[in-house]
Amino acid sequence: MSRLLLFASLLLPQLFVAQSKSAAPATKSEFVENLLNQMTIDEKIGQLNLPSAGDIVTGATQNADIASKIKNGLVGGLFNIKSVTKIKEIQSIAVQKSRLKIPLLFGMDVIHGYETTFPIPLGLSATFNLEAIERSARIAAIEASADGINWTFSPMVDISRDPRWGRISEGSGEDPYLGSKIAAAMVKGYQGSDLRDPRTILACVKHFALYGAPEAGREYNTVDMSRIRMYNDYFPPYKAAIDAGVATVMASFNEVDGVPATANKWLMTDVLRKQWGFNGFVVTDYTGINEMTEHGIGNLQTVSALALKAGIQMDMVGEGFISTLKKSLEEGKITQNDIDQAVRLILNAKYDLGLFEDPYKYCNEKRAKTEIFTPEHRAEAVKIAEESFVLLKNNNHVLPLNPKQRIALVGPLANNAVNMAGTWSVATKQERSITLIDGLRAFSSTITYAKGSNLDHDPAFEERATMFGKSLNRDSRTAEELIKEAIEISKNADVIVAALGESAEMSGESSSRTSLEIPLAQKELLRELKKLNKPIVLVLFTGRPLVLTEEIELVDTILNVWFPGSEAGTAIANTLFGKSNPSGKLTATFPRNVGQVPIYYAAKNTGRPLGNKDGKFEKFKSNYLDVRNEPLFPFGYGLSYSTFEYKNISASKTAFKTNEEIEIRVDVKNSSKIDGSEVVQLYIRDVVGSVTRPLRELKGFQKIALKAGEAKTVMFKISTEDLKFYNSDLNFVAEPGTFEVYVGGNSDATLKVQIELLP
Repeated sequence: MSRLLLFASLLLPQLFVAQSKSAAPATKSEFVENLLNQMTIDEKIGQLNLPSAGDIVTGATQNADIASKIKNGLVGGLFNIKSVTKIKEIQSIAVQKSRLKIPLLFGMDVIHGYETTFPIPLGLSATFNLEAIERSARIAAIEASADGINWTFSPMVDISRDPRWGRISEGSGEDPYLGSKIAAAMVKGYQGSDLRDPRTILACVKHFALYGAPEAGREYNTVDMSRIRMYNDYFPPYKAAIDAGVATVMASFNEVDGVPATANKWLMTDVLRKQWGFNGFVVTDYTGINEMTEHGIGNLQTVSALALKAGIQMDMVGEGFISTLKKSLEEGKITQNDIDQAVRLILNAKYDLGLFEDPYKYCNEKRAKTEIFTPEHRAEAVKIAEESFVLLKNNNHVLPLNPKQRIALVGPLANNAVNMAGTWSVATKQERSITLIDGLRAFSSTITYAKGSNLDHDPAFEERATMFGKSLNRDSRTAEELIKEAIEISKNADVIVAALGESAEMSGESSSRTSLEIPLAQKELLRELKKLNKPIVLVLFTGRPLVLTEEIELVDTILNVWFPGSEAGTAIANTLFGKSNPSGKLTATFPRNVGQVPIYYAAKNTGRPLGNKDGKFEKFKSNYLDVRNEPLFPFGYGLSYSTFEYKNISASKTAFKTNEEIEIRVDVKNSSKIDGSEVVQLYIRDVVGSVTRPLRELKGFQKIALKAGEAKTVMFKISTEDLKFYNSDLNFVAEPGTFEVYVGGNSDATLKVQIELLP
């Protein structure tokens, strides 16, 4: 490279900020306004356009259709493209060949890790470890930013109380308090404390709003609920992300109060900006604007104008903005200020990232080679996966296993790398994921293996459930032949490990189910294995709560591993052999059957509550003819190889005023001979309110480590803020009165103390 060329390349970032002949303005506002004043209407609308690039082949960029749009200033950002080489090539078109040289945003669905993949978000939430969850997002940001990405469409914070909905796998479960804590942790992990740090990326909280409550649990379906439920149960995690400084928000597909969220001004302007103070930009979901025509509120021009007026700034893929807004402006359906304000917010985000100063700050090839899928990141993924596992049953202490035992490993998920990372793992190199059989063989040489069954008897269903290249390599043998092979290898085993459940794509987007059972082919395998009268360990892979009423009778042990990520086999084996002790807790209730859905712990009482807890039917009470009310496994439930005792709950005082706090203390002891960790959970019941209140609400948790035989006193502080709720006027209030405080290892905790908030 000549000295002149070298000097020019070094000077480019400094010169880039000067978008006109004058020097760059001193402040962000001045800079953005100066740039905005130079833009044509087409260039302004172009900034609102977010097409999907596809993974353009290096060298083909210059001739792609997207290149001409970028040159003409008709693109504000791209997504679905990765690698420093490709992104640098595309960014160079924007900053060297477009008139105003405005850099692009590059987004990707970095949901639960990048190439180093962590458990699915529902599994992450089961750790109840906010520091670990934040670390997972931090590592994801480091790896994604090293590969050219500067924007992730995460976290998804939708509360869901219906496991039929496939995307329950991508959220943090049913509880707004826990969901809020996780939302804030994820935002902090992605964005850090300074977005100009090249190892941070823009976060995008989604899907605003109420996406997790579709009728019938069916993807993209209608959502209809009262505003008091919105504010108390579904809004808190979104607001927590806003309070944590999230840079962007994604609109949801569903309607809210009869108006699609993407055109809902009350939601996008009144709530998001006026009530919560959000100052970033809002992007639609994939073709969200176009899809409003199917909702029946207008043609593409109409719905595009409605979206802009409502408070949407960026159009993902649909190109409704770029194809209609100019016409709507000419016809007076939108104003110049509507467009300018949208552009202003997008330029602000690019400025905050430091892209105007250095458009290539995310294109460091050295980082791409040294900061992705590192041994340190993979070790962290193992540790976090281990914390996510939930031990649902462990009769006769079958677990942990002894490496000297003869182990028969069976099941369609025992030797399949591509399903280990779970849904929405788009950057994962699936073939590198560690299988369960490889993990077990690192501990023991006595492993024998048979597939035992296909995922499902129906090949068409299996194909739908293994999309995106996540095949289970369907076996052409009959079900009887597969089971026979599994029985033969199990006859001489000391213990059977059955790797069963869902495939990765049986949950996730557009993966709703009307049945929550393990597929029949796998059930039949389990039934035949039971006849051998040997200990059976069910390693359960799932992206949602499942109905396990039959399985809990067939097996001795159930270890729910969700989808643990790229290091799955190592983490599972560590846990099965006792190198790691399970400490995960359920963040979504497991029903006895699908007829109980929606089911969640924070329910309200009825005027005719069921008086017993033994499942006995009572006529004219709120119960079923055919099944008891209680779930199979409640929220917060999870066993350990250790056992924990709770006693001596106390309050620092019995009554307190609005400007005071009460301390709640409880003694927790590890009464076993095995070191372990326990999630100590605090729940509150507001006994009398101006509106009906839930029977219990999670208001605190602490994950503590206890040595064998060790005891600790755990302390929680309760303030007036913990007692507040939205009343019928949507005022956020704490009402004086009596409150019951429960502390224990799950939402059925019985240890209780009573306190009073004074007027």
